Amino acid sequence: MIEILKTNDENKLIELGINEAQSGSWFNLIDPTYDEIQKVSIVLNLDESFLRNSLDVDERSRIEIEDDCLLIITNLPTMEDEGAYDTLPLGIIFTQRGFITVCSKKNNVISSFNKETSGSFDTRNKTKFLLDILFRSTKFYLRYLNYIYKQSEEIEVELRKTMKNKALFQLFEVQKSLVYFTTALRDNYVVLQKIMRLTQSSKQSGFLKFTQDDIDLLEDVIIENKQALEMVEMHRNILENMMDTFASIISNNLNTVMKFLTSIAIIFAIPTMFSSFWGMNVAVPFGANQYGFLIVSIISLIAAMMAAVFFAKKGMF
Repeated sequence: MIEILKTNDENKLIELGINEAQSGSWFNLIDPTYDEIQKVSIVLNLDESFLRNSLDVDERSRIEIEDDCLLIITNLPTMEDEGAYDTLPLGIIFTQRGFITVCSKKNNVISSFNKETSGSFDTRNKTKFLLDILFRSTKFYLRYLNYIYKQSEEIEVELRKTMKNKALFQLFEVQKSLVYFTTALRDNYVVLQKIMRLTQSSKQSGFLKFTQDDIDLLEDVIIENKQALEMVEMHRNILENMMDTFASIISNNLNTVMKFLTSIAIIFAIPTMFSSFWGMNVAVPFGANQYGFLIVSIISLIAAMMAAVFFAKKGMF
């Protein structure tokens, strides 16, 4: 899908055709087809590899400068379904004629830049628009981290009540999401630092220029990214400790059950032992007594009760 948008003089977002694209236009590509990639590369005189690299789900965050083009790949947070989070590469490309965003899937970060929110950004100011996207991305990281924190608390409450596998698998999904977030935020932090160095470089001239307000906003983005990274690492440590704790609890509960079952088996083995001895075809005590069966039964029950009292004092129940 290709969307070509531009902020007009009334600060509203208007749609353009691919042949109507002007300087300051925003080319938004979501899971583009081969033909769409070719059309955009021809119209903007852009290397197709710049567009295709951003569609690789395993692409790492990085910056690449070639001729009059600048490629910035950053990882966005995504919510796959309830309780599952992942990251997705977003390619941001600067050319003399336009500003391009490329992503393999629809995401909340780019979707938040629309006609209803057109007053908060300007596609003609490419540098500011870039920083707006990066800032919005870090905000979504923080928002999803709050969701994860609440979810982990609910799982913890459930695990305190029951040790069902479902809750443990949910906890595993949360841990996996935090691993994705940690890797993405670290890579994004490196990219942000490179952009900061780029503000002092002569390469920013032409299609990418930073004002003092832009530099201040970039510093805010770096701070937000660092805060998100610290939150992720904190939640990861908490969840790792929680998993270790619940693993110890499960092991301890298993040992308790095994001790109980072993004690019960020994107690029930005592009457069985007595019945085995007195069931032999040899002379045994009380063999000629008419109350022999009752006497042997009482003795075996007393022995079993004594064993039960002994195990109870040892904390086996």
